[in-house]
Amino acid sequence: MNRNYEPLNLCSWQRAIVLVYLGKAVPLEHDSRTLRSTSVSMQLPAVVRLAEQIRRPLPEVKLSRSSVLARDEYTCQYCGRQSKHLTLDHVIPRHLGGKHVWENVVACCIECNNRKGNRTPREVGLTLLRTPQRPRFIPYLSFSTFRRALRNATWRPYLEPFAPHLVPE
Repeated sequence: MNRNYEPLNLCSWQRAIVLVYLGKAVPLEHDSRTLRSTSVSMQLPAVVRLAEQIRRPLPEVKLSRSSVLARDEYTCQYCGRQSKHLTLDHVIPRHLGGKHVWENVVACCIECNNRKGNRTPREVGLTLLRTPQRPRFIPYLSFSTFRRALRNATWRPYLEPFAPHLVPE
């Protein structure tokens, strides 16, 4: 976390200990495990906040396969089947003028993708479960990383303010 509690990055416990030991970060949450050496014993930090504010340019959520799958929760947007083996589908095919943008790309199972082919969903009798949209801004973390991090109960309270609409139920 940045000094203002904005999520910056996921790092290893080793990196977190180094930051805390050097005084560059303050632990906010601790893990149940303890690190012991001959002279020091310390609980492993689970969430750390930097002591100094880091200024970074605001990133943009990039359109990528992993981001689309995370946005669509690994669910085919035509039949609702959940799987890790999904393809991407252009709702309006590119040869019909569809663009490669957030609002036109969805996660799709292989069966629905083969059924749809180079046609529009209406031509094949398919309907989208939800309208594809660009994800709201997630500070500094990739969208798929942010979605994964929300599943960690220790991290969730620190991440929820940045995307309450994404919190898993």
